[in-house]
Amino acid sequence: MQIEWLRDASEMKLSPPKLDVLVIAPHPDDAELGMGGAILKILSEGMRVGILDLTNGEPTPMGSEEIRGAETRKASEILGVTWRGNLGLPNRSLEPTLTARKDLASVFRLCQAPWLFAPYWDDAHPDHVAALRLIEDARFWAKLSKTDMPGERFHPTRIYNYYCVHLKLAAQPAFILDIDSFWPAKRDAILAYQSQFVHGKECDSPSFIDNVEVNALYWGQMIGAKYGEPFNCKEPIGLKSLSSLV
Repeated sequence: MQIEWLRDASEMKLSPPKLDVLVIAPHPDDAELGMGGAILKILSEGMRVGILDLTNGEPTPMGSEEIRGAETRKASEILGVTWRGNLGLPNRSLEPTLTARKDLASVFRLCQAPWLFAPYWDDAHPDHVAALRLIEDARFWAKLSKTDMPGERFHPTRIYNYYCVHLKLAAQPAFILDIDSFWPAKRDAILAYQSQFVHGKECDSPSFIDNVEVNALYWGQMIGAKYGEPFNCKEPIGLKSLSSLV
C-alpha cells in the first residue's frame, strides 16, 4: 500500500499508480463512512482501489494534523487500499478553484481510474458540496489536450455518489450494494478515527458507530441482505448482465 500525505498543495505533486477505482473524499474518514464496505468488496474482487482525501480534516475539537494522519494510515491498513493520497486543500474553506481543478485532473490522468466515487450532491456541509463540483470539473479537464498537466488525456467513465451527508435525507439511491461480509472491517476502519468518533463522545447513547450500523442494517434490509451501502449517479447506469441483480 502506498500513502502520500501532503501538508499543503504546494508541497509536492502526487504520483498515484494505475487504478480501477478512485474514491475522492473531502476529509479523511468520509470514504470509510460512505463506502468502506464497497471499498473492501471491490478490493476482494481483485481490483485496484485508491482513496484521495482533498483536505487533512483539521482543525477538529479532539484532533490534530499528526493524529489525523496516524488515524488515516491505520484506517487505510484495515481497508488494504492500493494507494491513498491527500491533495492538501484547506479544510472548512474548500473551493473548486482552477488550481485545485488542475491538481485533481492531474491525479485522474495519472491513475486512469474509469470509476470515480464522490460525495452525494445534496449536503449541508459546504466542503462536501464544493468537493463534488471540483470533482466534476476536474473530470472534464482530465480529457483536455494541449496542456501541461501530467499523464495522458483521460475521461473517467462514471462518477458514482456515496452518502456521507450532514442532512436528515430520505435518500432514494440508484442502487444498494450488499456488504454483509465486510461490515466488521468497515466498522474497524471507521473506529480508527478515535479523535472524531470516540474521544469526547464516550457518554453518547446510542454511540456514533451504533447509528452507522443502524443505517447499514436499514439499507441491507431494503435488498434482502443484512448490511448495505447506498449509491447514486447523475448519469444512467449500464448493465452488461442481469445476473448480479439481487
